[in-house]
This record gives sequence, C-alpha cells and structure tokens, in this order.
Amino acid sequence: MSDAAGCRSSPDQKPGTSVKHTIHSGGRDRTYQLHLPKDYSAKSSWPLIIAFHGRGNTGASTEEFSKLSTLPAVVAYPNGVVGTGGGDRQAWEGAPYAAAGVDDVAFTGDLLDSLEKTLCVDQQRVYATGKSNGAGFTGLLACRMADRFAAIAPVAGAFYGQTGNDCHPSRPVPVLEFHGTADATIPYDGAADRDLPAIKDWVAAWAKRDGCNAKPVEKSLGADVTESRWTGCKGGAEVRHVAVKGGGHTWPGADIHSGGGVTTQTIEAHELIWQFFSRFRLPAA
Repeated sequence: MSDAAGCRSSPDQKPGTSVKHTIHSGGRDRTYQLHLPKDYSAKSSWPLIIAFHGRGNTGASTEEFSKLSTLPAVVAYPNGVVGTGGGDRQAWEGAPYAAAGVDDVAFTGDLLDSLEKTLCVDQQRVYATGKSNGAGFTGLLACRMADRFAAIAPVAGAFYGQTGNDCHPSRPVPVLEFHGTADATIPYDGAADRDLPAIKDWVAAWAKRDGCNAKPVEKSLGADVTESRWTGCKGGAEVRHVAVKGGGHTWPGADIHSGGGVTTQTIEAHELIWQFFSRFRLPAA
C-alpha cells in the first residue's frame, strides 16, 4: 500500500543522490538526510528505511559507514536534538542524556507522514535501524509505533530501561539485533548503574513479547559471529541476535570508523539487515 499523492509527485532531488532536508515538527525545525536509489521512480512503490544515528553522530555520518544507501530502498537518516552533557551531542528520546521535552516518537511520525506524501513509499515496507543511542530508539519505536514499522534492526543498541519498560506493541515486531561482546561503550553484559540491560536479556524479552519459542536456535555465521534465532513467534514474526565475539561498539562490515573497538568483516550488517527486512511487511490496513 502506498500513498497515492506520493506516487504522483516528482521528488525535489535526483535519484541516486543524498540531500539534506528540513521538516517542522514539535515546534522546531528538524533535519534529515534523504537518499533515493539510483533507479528510483514514482511509477512503483519503494521500501523505506529510517536509520537513526548514535549519540553525538549525524545522519550523514551514519550513511557513510552503514552502507545502507547501497540497498534498493529509500533511506532517511534523521538528526536528533542536542541533549544534555558536554560537547553539543545530538541524541534520541529514551536515553538519560536526551534533550528534555523533545518527542522524537512524534517527530518520527511526522517524518513518515511527510515522506509517504512526497515519495512513492510502500507503507507496508517501512523499517527502522540505527546505531547505539539510535538503535535503542528503534526499540522504543517498536513499542510505540508497531503499526508503522514492519521490523527493526538495532546495531550496538543502548537499550536504557525507559526504552523497554511498559512496552506493549500493537502487534508482534520482528527484531534483528547486532552487538559486539567486547563493546566498551554499551557493555554486552549490561550495566545496572546505567540502567542498561544485558543484551541477551533485552533480546529474550522481545522474543517473549512476540510469543516466540523460549529457546533460540544457535548458528555460527563465521569464526567470530554467532546468531541466535527465536522462531514460532506470533504473527509470523522472528527475533534474532547476532553476537560478534570480541567486537566493539561498531557497525559490522564498516570500512571506515563507526565506533571504538574491533569491527568484524565476517559479516556485512547492511546485507543481513536487508535480508531480514525483506521478509516482513505490515499487515494490510
């Protein structure tokens, strides 16, 4: 299902380009980097991926290391609002350092509305991914906007307690989570003093929420990568966790700096994300 208006519109940027745009939301101007595939045409509807940067990062930088713009989808990289703490670092709702009074969930809804009105987007194939604080925010979106996102794929997620507490999604949400076991920024085993859960506990909570089988199936994806897959979930959902042994606070497969620590080249996160996303669609309205 696509918005008829978006499929009658000509975008104000050329296919194959990435351009920064501004949208007014929540009483302020917000920006996002928008990439159109090189063969984009309004004659057919396109999947849409929203990719959220980590704390202190930008949408443009995330586009560079994530390789998401190589996928056959429209990709939007929104920018957060500068939060608390030093360094004027942009952040997302749900983290203790996020800007007070900023409703990023509402902003995400406004962004989706705008993109669906101006581009030929398939509203059943809308997905969210992100890195670190942005990855944690995708968990919040899955809790609150399960009717807008078909699946999420957080990478090195900062899943602060408030992004998972009181989570009652309107439908089972497919989840693909990546995390390095040697992540020094967001510890794999959690950090109670920072309200960060152990990653395996966070993923298992989503498997339970989605009504999946209690025990995952383990599979090796390479010498340093193991995948845990929960199946039997309600509504055809699936939950997967990709653990990178010795991996840092990084984007798997990145060719440039994406965070501290070791970056595995055994897998390409963007390729696994696309394979996962391609299997899921929102139910027809």
